[in-house]
Amino acid sequence: MTNYQGAVAWITERGLARDRAYAVEAANTHVLALGRHDPSFGDAMRKFDLICPDGMPLIWTVNAQLPEEEKLTDRVYGPNLMLHVLKATEGALGQSHFFLGGQQSTLDKLSKRFEANEIAGIYSPPFGDWPKDEHKKIVELIRDSGAKYVWVGLGCPKQETWIARHLDDLPPAVYFGIGAAFAFHAGEVKQAPALFQKTGMEWLFRLLAEPRRLWKRYAVYNSLFLYYTIKDKLLS
Repeated sequence: MTNYQGAVAWITERGLARDRAYAVEAANTHVLALGRHDPSFGDAMRKFDLICPDGMPLIWTVNAQLPEEEKLTDRVYGPNLMLHVLKATEGALGQSHFFLGGQQSTLDKLSKRFEANEIAGIYSPPFGDWPKDEHKKIVELIRDSGAKYVWVGLGCPKQETWIARHLDDLPPAVYFGIGAAFAFHAGEVKQAPALFQKTGMEWLFRLLAEPRRLWKRYAVYNSLFLYYTIKDKLLS
């Protein structure tokens, strides 16, 4: 889906059906480059049911290959997609959500911010490697909650890998790899201003805000994205 309206319609239809586990991702250049650089991560992403184009550089790259009438007009930004889905299900009986990942304090803030929604459960798993029975515990929590939408904020690539690896045994719901959206919506990390987002410079804003944590990601994967883009252009 290439716009919020289409993505939300697709997601809520699957959420209401609750016939199996569905995987959704808003993929930016980091996800795309990692998927090509790491075959195992690429295999994981191919198990996702819906991948939306996130990131203006990705939009520009796709548009360069499309005729004028088919060009994308905007991205589907993951944190905003989360807001759109929450808004669409606000106050709806049985349209419940589960927040998985992040610190307990972050999840508490999210629960308070989205209290108009039905929050079926929240869970902050251990940092780093999980205990042997952790996956089973999480599956039972989600199943018992009856949630239709499960927001997974474990960080990329852990969240995508976990969803893909266990898609066949996860309780029926729509699962989202949501990354930094938890911190954004909890008010713990500031989002880039609209100008940075529109001009494809959101990565620079985030790098300046969190240089120690993000410098390697952007140095490596922005370069890889540029390399693959040039390579594809030369070989086309």
